Amino acid sequence: MPVLDEVLSANAAYAESFGDKSELPLPPARGFAILTCMDARLDPAKYAGLSEGDAHVIRNAGGRASDDAIRSLVISYKLLGTKEWFVIHHTNCGMEFFTDGVMRGLLANSLETAALGEAGFEDFGTGPGSAEAKYIDWLTIADQAESVLEDVTRIKAHPLVPNEIPVYGYIYDVATGRLSEVPEATAAGASL
Repeated sequence: MPVLDEVLSANAAYAESFGDKSELPLPPARGFAILTCMDARLDPAKYAGLSEGDAHVIRNAGGRASDDAIRSLVISYKLLGTKEWFVIHHTNCGMEFFTDGVMRGLLANSLETAALGEAGFEDFGTGPGSAEAKYIDWLTIADQAESVLEDVTRIKAHPLVPNEIPVYGYIYDVATGRLSEVPEATAAGASL
């Protein structure tokens, strides 16, 4: 069965038992937001004990504090009243396996999917590629704890982020399911 059919079938079953979820309020019930990675191995609802309507979950490659992630966090606070934010990166993240230069080279070669081998990502595509990748900061990760600290610091320093919002920094371990605090990040994210 094609993935489209699987998704539509699952949605039909979900909609049949939707119940009173249409009554959930727009603001998140527990008043917080999580910025985390798009990695399919992470389920923020499970690792953070969330139910539908509890919290905002913002996801991107690496869980990085990009301009768009900060835009979402500011909306989460300003319009929907979240009072605490989490930045949660994870072990064995794909963003650790390449650099901006590698990504730019891969995309310049072809737009086809690259393969991860022992020597890193390799492109076996036949092209054409595009030089447009050189205009994007891919926000790769060299050190997990450092990237969490960097993102928490960037969020806290943003002129649209109020000082009273605490931002906590954590790393999710994909081997154990546990969250580990990055103390320096949480200290940098403390409310003033």
